[in-house]
This record gives sequence, structure tokens and C-alpha cells, in this order.
Amino acid sequence: MYKSLVPVSKARHEGKKIKQVQGFGFASGFHIASIMVHEFARAASLYPVVFLEDKEQDSFRPVVLMGLVAGENLFVDADGKWLASYVPAIIRRYPFALASTGDQDKFTVCIDEGSELLNDSEGQALFNEQGEPAESLENVKRYLGELQQMDAFTGEFCKYMVAHNMLTPLNMRVRQSDQVRNINGCYVINEERLNGLSVDGFMELRDKRYLPAVYAHLLSLAQIERLMTLKDERQAAMPKAA
Repeated sequence: MYKSLVPVSKARHEGKKIKQVQGFGFASGFHIASIMVHEFARAASLYPVVFLEDKEQDSFRPVVLMGLVAGENLFVDADGKWLASYVPAIIRRYPFALASTGDQDKFTVCIDEGSELLNDSEGQALFNEQGEPAESLENVKRYLGELQQMDAFTGEFCKYMVAHNMLTPLNMRVRQSDQVRNINGCYVINEERLNGLSVDGFMELRDKRYLPAVYAHLLSLAQIERLMTLKDERQAAMPKAA
């Protein structure tokens, strides 16, 4: 998604402006998107929510599946329109992102200098005439700060699931057109282990406010069939070879 992510600074970006996002063509090649626990409820009715292993960080992270193969987002059409009622926050925040400064719990706002939204003439200025961050940039800072807090909560959620051996590999066979496709490489919460929790274990999930996310995730897995349908519809709409 990001081509050249750098920290926002007066030295580099004074005089720069940001155009409003008019479409999501920049996300047309992404078949997964990271999401946070707070998004599970809204995402679950549209996308499968699964977990991917990050071996470098020795952790897991939740993502939504937006396509069946790498490089294809079934929720973005040829005109860049998003074909669903909810867009994951990581995509809505583009072209901005937070990056760690190296100090514990400290982050800096970054921007994709390769984005067509960043320019010299159109949109909202990043810095005002006094060289201070403009209101638009301050709003971005607040939004990214809120997302960072949600991301931290999501990290604790994933650590808890791993620590209690709640994740299991997903192995699913689904039919697309006249072919059978294997869905694997990701993880889901094991329902049998969930149902086998002790009363105290279940109450701990409730007290940590994890239960809504757990059930939303499990319900979302039915949306894998929706991906099959979207893929079939896209293939059917493609021009037939002469």
C-alpha cells in the first residue's frame, strides 16, 4: 500500500497539501487487510476475519480476507469504488500511518510520499502559514492515536489467545465454479477449545471484553463463501476471449 513512507515534518512537507480520497484504486491489489478487535463486529458481516502468524514478531494479527489470491481485492471495482459498506481502518487512514520512534510507546506520524494524494496545489494544507501543524494534520494525529490504542488492545487479545492455545490452523475446502479450492495458511479460534473453557476461563474472557470479538470472528467465517461468489461474478463479467 505504501510506496515511500516517511515522517511528516515541516522541513519536508511545509507547503504540501492532501487531496481527499476519491477512490480506493490504491488498495485494489491487496487481498488482506489488518484490522483491530474493535472492527470485528462491523467487518464480520462482510469479510472473513482470520489470524495470520507474524514469525518475525513471534505473534499473530487479525486480518480480513478481501480476495482469494494475492494481488486481487474483490471489494474494489475497476473504477476504484469500494463494494462494501465498511472499509477497514488501515485503508481509511491512507496515506498516513504511525511508526515507532524506537522509544517505548512513542510513535511519529508518517505519510506516503509516493501517494498521488500528496501534492503542492490541491486539498488541505499540512502546515499553516505560521509553519505549525494545520487542523487537518492535527485531526490525523488524533485519529491515528485512537487507532494505536485500539491496536494495543488487539495485540493483547492475540497474546491471550496464543497463551491459552485458542488458535488453530484453518483448513477449508470450498467450491469455486467447477473447482475445489483449499483455504489455508491462516488461523481461527478453535470452537471446541472455546466451549471446553472452565467457568472461570469463560468469565475471564467476558471480563476482558473479548467475547464479542470472539463470536464476531467465528460468525465471519461464513463470509468465505461470499468470496467464492464474488470471484465467480468477477470472472463471469470478464470479456470472453475471441
